[in-house]
Amino acid sequence: MPPLWQPSADRVAASRLSAFIRHLAERSVGPFADYRALHQWSIRDSPAFWTAVWAFCSIRGERGARAAVDLDRMPGARFFPDAQLNFTENLIADRSDTPAIVATSEAGRDRTLTHAELARAVGQAAAALQRAGVQPGERVCGILANTPEAIVAALGAAALGAVWSSCSPDFGPRGILDRFGQISPVVLLSVDGYAYGGKWFDCRAKLAEVARELPSVRQVVLIPMADGRDRGVAPPAAVWWDDWLAGAPILEFDRFPFHHPLYVLYSSGTTGVPKCIVHGAGGTLIQHLKEHQLHCDVQPGDRVFYFTTCGWMMWNWLVSALASGATLVLYDGSPFFPDGRRLFDLADQAGITLFGTAAKFIDAVAKSGLRPRETHGLDTVRTITSTGSPLAPESFDFVYQSIKPDVHLASISGGTDIVSCFVGGNPNAPVWRGEIQAPALGMAVAVVDAQGRALAEEPGELVCTAPFPSMQIGFWNDPDGERYRAAYFDRFPGVWCHGDWIRATDHGGFVIYGRSDATLNPGGVRIGTAEIYRQVEQLPEIAESLAVGQAWEGDERIVLFVRLAPGAALDDGLRTRIADRLRTEASPRHVPARVVAVADIPRTKSGKIVELAVRDVIHGRPVRNREALANPEALDLFRDLPDLRA
Repeated sequence: MPPLWQPSADRVAASRLSAFIRHLAERSVGPFADYRALHQWSIRDSPAFWTAVWAFCSIRGERGARAAVDLDRMPGARFFPDAQLNFTENLIADRSDTPAIVATSEAGRDRTLTHAELARAVGQAAAALQRAGVQPGERVCGILANTPEAIVAALGAAALGAVWSSCSPDFGPRGILDRFGQISPVVLLSVDGYAYGGKWFDCRAKLAEVARELPSVRQVVLIPMADGRDRGVAPPAAVWWDDWLAGAPILEFDRFPFHHPLYVLYSSGTTGVPKCIVHGAGGTLIQHLKEHQLHCDVQPGDRVFYFTTCGWMMWNWLVSALASGATLVLYDGSPFFPDGRRLFDLADQAGITLFGTAAKFIDAVAKSGLRPRETHGLDTVRTITSTGSPLAPESFDFVYQSIKPDVHLASISGGTDIVSCFVGGNPNAPVWRGEIQAPALGMAVAVVDAQGRALAEEPGELVCTAPFPSMQIGFWNDPDGERYRAAYFDRFPGVWCHGDWIRATDHGGFVIYGRSDATLNPGGVRIGTAEIYRQVEQLPEIAESLAVGQAWEGDERIVLFVRLAPGAALDDGLRTRIADRLRTEASPRHVPARVVAVADIPRTKSGKIVELAVRDVIHGRPVRNREALANPEALDLFRDLPDLRA
């Protein structure tokens, strides 16, 4: 079959990737016969590649003499160990009156901040945090909607060398505390409420509860979300955003080491409370610059949009586009309110050039019967990126047949663990149906079998065999790195094992089939089973539970199996209580699509329940290592269940 899309010669010549190749040629690097040759050089001479990215992307800071040390250690390698930079300085260097942020919401709250206004607001936030006594390395956390205030607060914290962490306001108190409670924030920001699907959700009581449980917090800041809505009473000791931000800005910032902590993101919580993943400022910045410019062809003046919340790493990825001279386009609310045209309306109205979304959104638009190509111009959209879950071949067809035939569709994949991508787009190459185009530059991606042997065009584990700058600093409260090594390096020592099941293609691209571990991934949102168990098993009717992801209609849905307490029955009332508790205490995304009662749950001899074995059974796959189970006969309870056929 021919490719679905082929870039024109003019487009290839004008791409940032081509400009980078010319940049290398001017320094007598190359020539490269094709992308594969460029990629091989980028991992063969990693220090030279990342040095070239620093120069080409004009990173502000002192680079230092060394590009990398201890590259034979993974983990343990360090990039630019002598460098000094400030993450915020690189994002707000432009002080012009051109737009930096164009924001809207489902409630119609439209705002534009120029680069000069953004820089001043960030400086005011930094000054306010400084007045609160915030020191480098201390944590500033936000329960925030996807609005300009979230970006201002995050960049204000980073400007001082503080560490930023955020979650979306639809999380319940326990879900928030499971995250922020581990890192002891000194300042907590929150919206007073948010709109979703035409409904208003007040967050003030939840904020008060969370603040009471975080004794480290010295200041609480409340951000009003709806123009004209009665602000009511702020929680005790809270200050309103406008009052907090008032004052002279700080516009000159200290520089910090390349690996100075910038963000804390969170693992899915499969085996307990979510792990706190610490990312460094320099690694995050240089990876995002590379991905935006070389893989997504973000040019100065472009308008970059991603449908995301502040609890997904794609929000952090989006924010960094400021460093490439792009304007950020923000949307807060439901993408289907009042209907599925909403984001395509925004694309036309805001002149979006990069339209980023989740694979599930594309699937949902297709199933809704919409054909944006017939109802919208989408003239400015050059690139559509999709991530969160594998993009089905039929969704590739839908994009080119029903959204826009002349667009670079970049299916990308990486993770919170690296705050970036292992595999992604190539703006100079064809797009093939169902395939991610290429390994990311500087990323030594491979596909291996259970023994770590390389596979060619067969499914296997996605691994990375060499260090890269955005490897996390480590997990919070893991001083000797034991949990960090166990999470990624125990299976194949010295090699990052990511947990994705993937196949290389003869086009040089990849097909991802989903997670190879027990993490749930409905609609592209990673969810840990432990977060579900902690809530469900507090109900007296539930003795024990087990959650798995079931492949369903091109996506994944959560199936919750419950072993009931004696005398309990799984009726509509109990199903409702399960859903209500998860929606309130965790998030709406944690609510299972199916709840099924079973007589027993399989476990290892050490007592650990085995989600992966159950997932294999419900998908009709053989179960490995049955001998490790204390009760392997329990697996038979999950075969051919009628409840899972609809």
